[in-house]
Amino acid sequence: MDASEIEFLAEKEHVRVIPNFSQDKIYLISGDLGPFSAGLPVSIPLWLAVNLKQRQKCRILPPDWMDIDGLKDKKQEEADSRFFTDMPSPFYMEITQLLLQCATDDIPGADEVRTLIKDIWDLRLAKLRSSIDVFIKSGASHAKLNHLTLLEMNTVRQFLTKALDHMHRLKLCVSGDPAVQQ
Repeated sequence: MDASEIEFLAEKEHVRVIPNFSQDKIYLISGDLGPFSAGLPVSIPLWLAVNLKQRQKCRILPPDWMDIDGLKDKKQEEADSRFFTDMPSPFYMEITQLLLQCATDDIPGADEVRTLIKDIWDLRLAKLRSSIDVFIKSGASHAKLNHLTLLEMNTVRQFLTKALDHMHRLKLCVSGDPAVQQ
């Protein structure tokens, strides 16, 4: 799975918008959306919210977790914890990027939100790298990491699988397995 596929999954998450138009329900395979009434909030998938915003048909309400004080608390919690903390959304990074690309004017303190999310991301990746380092040095065959998002796992997936493959080959070489002697 690559980053674009993860973003595709994130676009299915629901956000609230305030439409500036009225329309009956929309019947889609994934479910019914609406009805849309001008000025009344409605919950819709992120992909539709981005599309409507780009066409200036709505105002996007940022998710509750995209609050500056809440993000500061989450950043501090992540910094203080030895383990990964539960994130407010499994797609926090993707949702933030999409909303900040198209709806900066709808997000209070957008620049500070961007900075806090980036700080949280950096903390979590540093923690992930150190966890991988400890895991590889320990020679363990499996590990348990809770509360990682798909994008975070995807960031280290290629490196980790190659590192584990090389370690496995080295162990076989040291043991004198003739199948490895190529």
